[in-house]
Amino acid sequence: MGVLLTILAVLFIALIIILPLVEKYAPKDETGNYGNITRFIFPLVALLIVAQMVRYYFS
Repeated sequence: MGVLLTILAVLFIALIIILPLVEKYAPKDETGNYGNITRFIFPLVALLIVAQMVRYYFS
């Protein structure tokens, strides 16, 4: 359990450090690409749900 908490703490700290850097240095003119990205969100979520169900039933 200690290893899991250590990994989660490292990921949380990395998120706190990396997120402001990404927001600061991200290009500002790429607002048109979000339409392309959002088109894939629902199929990927559905695929993830199916994969989790298969993993649950066969493990």
